Amino acid sequence: MGALHVGHQSLIDRARHENTLAVVSIFVNPLQFGVNEDLDRYPRQLEIDRAICERAGVDALFVPTPESMGVIQQPLTQVIPPAMMTSGLCGRTRSGHFQGVATIVTKLLNIVQPDRAYFGEKDAQQLAILRRIVTDLNIPVEIVGCPTVREDSGLAYSSRNQYLSPIARSQAAVIYRSLQQARILFDRGETTAELLLAATRSELATVPEFSLEYLELVDPATLQSIDLVRDNALLAIAGRIENTRLIDNILLTSPSPDTE
Repeated sequence: MGALHVGHQSLIDRARHENTLAVVSIFVNPLQFGVNEDLDRYPRQLEIDRAICERAGVDALFVPTPESMGVIQQPLTQVIPPAMMTSGLCGRTRSGHFQGVATIVTKLLNIVQPDRAYFGEKDAQQLAILRRIVTDLNIPVEIVGCPTVREDSGLAYSSRNQYLSPIARSQAAVIYRSLQQARILFDRGETTAELLLAATRSELATVPEFSLEYLELVDPATLQSIDLVRDNALLAIAGRIENTRLIDNILLTSPSPDTE
């Protein structure tokens, strides 16, 4: 959606490395913003983004308008992902968000018709839903997940980080720090959700300014809650600091038998 940062640039770099042509789309999607969310103040810096894309060697920049994407048209045909994938995590408080994402991404894929489309793993719920959509709707594109890029503090890069004061930005580092506490416990052999979540909450409590929205351990493909990590699990978190909503996650993966 624009306001490009280092995380976006990592997607562009990978796309350029793995393909003959790289196209970047920028569209602040009204369909994925709910009532009282930050659509009007979401950072828009198209000329800066254009310069970043030029320096990165992007071959084409696609910047449609809401009118050209048909979002002004009412009623609009929309793509509705499986409810089991949208009702939890961010979907619990952002009703209609993933329907809006799915609709616009499907339209962008149909317009551009890429061989591959690159998305950050920070938005793990979005990534899982888009993978399901292209499979279910037989859209001939490979959805490629790319690792989360982080600031030195561990805070995941996000366009919304611009909203944070320097103090809040420092405090927000507790998000990744808390996830790492669960990883340390997991690497020592702990696999029960109760104890992994407890370790995360304990670290979060050190920064009371962070207001937790959810903390869950789920299957990374189905997004359903799990009580025990068998093969892999997604530990996902969302919350607010200075009224800015931030999300993050880590993947906990058990070693395969041949690597033990």
